[in-house]
Amino acid sequence: MKLSSPIALAEIAVLIGATYKGDAKFPVSGINEIHMVSTGDLTFVDHPKYYSKALSSEASIIIINQDVDCPEGKALLLHSDPFAAYTSLVQKFMPFIASTSAISQNALIGEGTVIQPGVFVGNQVQIGKNCIIHSNVSINDYTIIGDNVVIQANCVLGADAYYFQRKPEGYRKLESCGRVIIEDNVEIGALCSIDRGVSGDTFIGKGTKFDNHVQVGHDTHIGANCLIGAHTAIAGVTRIEDDVIIWAKVAINKDLVIGRGAVILATSAVDKSLAGGITYFGSPAIEARKKWKELVMLRKLPEIYNKLK
Repeated sequence: MKLSSPIALAEIAVLIGATYKGDAKFPVSGINEIHMVSTGDLTFVDHPKYYSKALSSEASIIIINQDVDCPEGKALLLHSDPFAAYTSLVQKFMPFIASTSAISQNALIGEGTVIQPGVFVGNQVQIGKNCIIHSNVSINDYTIIGDNVVIQANCVLGADAYYFQRKPEGYRKLESCGRVIIEDNVEIGALCSIDRGVSGDTFIGKGTKFDNHVQVGHDTHIGANCLIGAHTAIAGVTRIEDDVIIWAKVAINKDLVIGRGAVILATSAVDKSLAGGITYFGSPAIEARKKWKELVMLRKLPEIYNKLK
């Protein structure tokens, strides 16, 4: 999430009750979790295992619970609970604002777009031209939809990211401040859910088509002209490149890349990144021809066993 205008380090320190290392006027231009940071961003770290990753990341300002040397060109905010401090900033700069109508008065809806009964359109939503939004769709705050998009009934766009920190006393939610962005000529089947980014954007590229019951996790990027089959579940921070075909009931783990033109056959489970231009099958998914050879050998095992008796 980028701020509307930069805020000085000292001012941020006051907001969260932290001390700081660095120039008091050091500018904070964005608030992002570690997967989405760029220069000028503030992020947080609260475990020694990840100190090095956070301190060497693109982030310019790090909330940290240990007094460490400040890297050159960066600033530190020292706080006993960086997670809580970071979350408080998200809630301040992008607070939840309850809607007072089914279609927000500040939503922008393009010419020729049809909104069917029962649709909810949240604050600061943008919908392009000649779209069809079928009944009982929820389009949550800050979602952006291009032209000629079709969204079938009972979809949810922009639900909060499924992102929690586990503590002995229970789970703490990392508040979402990202968006969902859907480009032109996309079709979303019925009962699909596309979660907003934690601090970045969940993105669906031009011409991509979803069947029903598809789940897309936070900060996932799906390229142009992809086909996604029914009951597919795609975890967060995954990148699916252009022209990928994913058939029904495929599960894809987080933080992976699916290369351009890959095909993943139905009921497969993907646990690592896959190169483009290859057809995959199985759980875990491997090249389909290799998997079929394995299945042939497995069918022969009883025969081999009986011969060895």
